[in-house]
Amino acid sequence: MHGRSSMEGIPRLRNRLRRRASIGTLIPRRTCREPANVESGGPTEPSELFLKLYHDALCTLDHNVASAMVSPPLMGTYGTIPLSVISVVPDIMRHMSNLIVRADKEVILATNYWQNSVASKYITNAMKELSRRAGERGTKIIMKLEYDRGAPRQIVQNHYIVSQKEYTGKNVGIPAPEEIPNIDLQVMNYHRPMLGTFHCKYMVVDRKYAVLQSNNIQDNDNVEMMTHLEGPIVDSLYDMALISWHNKLTPTLPSSDHPEAEGGLGAYWGRNNYRGEWRQSRRCPHRTEHRRKRCSPCRSEFLASERSTDQLNYQGQVKGPDEATKAFLYSGKQGISVAQIAHPSPEGALLPEHTTDDPHYDTDIAGEIARVQTSVSPKPGETRMEAITKHLNHTKNVGFPGTAPPRGTGEEMTPYIPHPTSDPFPIAMVCREPHGTPDHEDVYNPQNEVWLSALRNAKKNVFIQSPTLNAAPLVPAIIEACERGIDVFCYICLGYNDTGELLPGQGGTNEMIVHKMYTTLSDKAKERLHYFWYIGADQTVPIVAKKKKRSCHVKVMIVDEHIGIQGNGNQDTQSWYHSQEINVMFDSATVCKGWIDGLRRNQNTHLYGPVDKTDGIWRDQDGNQPHDVIGVDPGKFSWAKGFVGAIERVRGTGDF
Repeated sequence: MHGRSSMEGIPRLRNRLRRRASIGTLIPRRTCREPANVESGGPTEPSELFLKLYHDALCTLDHNVASAMVSPPLMGTYGTIPLSVISVVPDIMRHMSNLIVRADKEVILATNYWQNSVASKYITNAMKELSRRAGERGTKIIMKLEYDRGAPRQIVQNHYIVSQKEYTGKNVGIPAPEEIPNIDLQVMNYHRPMLGTFHCKYMVVDRKYAVLQSNNIQDNDNVEMMTHLEGPIVDSLYDMALISWHNKLTPTLPSSDHPEAEGGLGAYWGRNNYRGEWRQSRRCPHRTEHRRKRCSPCRSEFLASERSTDQLNYQGQVKGPDEATKAFLYSGKQGISVAQIAHPSPEGALLPEHTTDDPHYDTDIAGEIARVQTSVSPKPGETRMEAITKHLNHTKNVGFPGTAPPRGTGEEMTPYIPHPTSDPFPIAMVCREPHGTPDHEDVYNPQNEVWLSALRNAKKNVFIQSPTLNAAPLVPAIIEACERGIDVFCYICLGYNDTGELLPGQGGTNEMIVHKMYTTLSDKAKERLHYFWYIGADQTVPIVAKKKKRSCHVKVMIVDEHIGIQGNGNQDTQSWYHSQEINVMFDSATVCKGWIDGLRRNQNTHLYGPVDKTDGIWRDQDGNQPHDVIGVDPGKFSWAKGFVGAIERVRGTGDF
């Protein structure tokens, strides 16, 4: 099989990697066991597991270098992730809007689907505010915005510049030039027919900061995930954005000839990381002296509260996680102090929520964290769970009731997850280019190979969260991993895009696949597959996705608790064979532990979501399956439902 590295010795593997152009900044010239010179500001040493996965991704370039969606010398690099977000769409839009208004020169923003909505208003409001600030400075901002709104002309012109009339129309709602006089905006529509969707969701600001997220810019009920990246990895994402744009830049981006390491943040890991920003925020006027005494700042080491597994024994629990799942989830560590979670706002002065109707832009990440944490904290006359329900309902489901009992200390929801990591760590781009032809030929690429390599080479466990899981190469890889003794945790959304997944060649629904896996595994291996239906942080049962009440669109993989893979790609047929997807892989136990803690706190999946290990079916205490599920056998004419789902996807009303 292409790209297998498990039989290679690490010294030989390291030499092979070093001979390739893209590894120059990633692997120092030293033996595996020699410590990295972190004090000099260089990258920390990549682990053997990271090298194996990166090797297998890199080998795909021999087949097709364009599949990387990044110039080979920039595929492997390093950087930091000061912040992650695991929450609803508005929380991700809040951070993006804060980065936009802080821009000095340029913004590149890409999304799969842009819909005129509350979500898009966070961006358009920020554009107007940025234009105002730029006007006060006497500067001009260059902005490039790219999306995929399928159009007939893309049959002959995959990339086309969108006219002002089209992008200011009611369906898109981007500001007209007179509304943003100090922003020079170009809008691109990109699709590679038939199935080569531009499924990307990212933003790069001033070649200093980048975000990579799971969500489109539209209103929905999804919980999503975003990472904020800094350092040389931003150059790689910048390069990818230029490749994705494809057409001439009119005007040119100001930072196009200024690499991040030279013209961006400089010594970002010593000055502009989360710890530095927290220190700055503590000097802000709204931080009172009394507040400073009560809440300690986020230190270089995680402040993890003491917990015990009794905290899992919530009142009314239907079913709890098994011991392996408990051990994995409680290996996580929280980057916010217990005091900051309990009292995120200054004494006697609740921070107002940043909304489209009442914007409140913060000067740094620490201020953003305090403001968002306040929104999920109890107000006078309100319980913490009521605050969480209100937050999850946001624009789409106002008044929808929560059903979960109160949580214990150490289990509070933390939408913004800071990572106090000042030292840069290895990061690689693991992407795929779009493939429009309706076949299953385009499977060998960095994204797919790194996922398969993770399951081949993991020594302990693999965690996967995705809205869908049915890709033909992935299912047997999970089964093989479980059979060789690896714990595989799958958090999947019940009923997500069921109708689309019923189309011929799409792999089948999530219910069909989990049933297939459990009925295929040996009895011993069944205990190694820990499969859960996603359950919202205020719920006790899975709600089928078509109800659009509590769905999940997170796309993440964690390998052996120190390798993280995050980005745009789902674990379904469309993402494996057709869509353009942008993902990063990194080697940092600190960030992965923060993710694990957030993945536990910000959903109830582990408490109420495990399926039966005999047949892969979820049942409540009375033996009932969730309402309105298709089931493991959708029937003879299920393909007809699939065509309906496909039409909804194209129209932007289905799941994607």
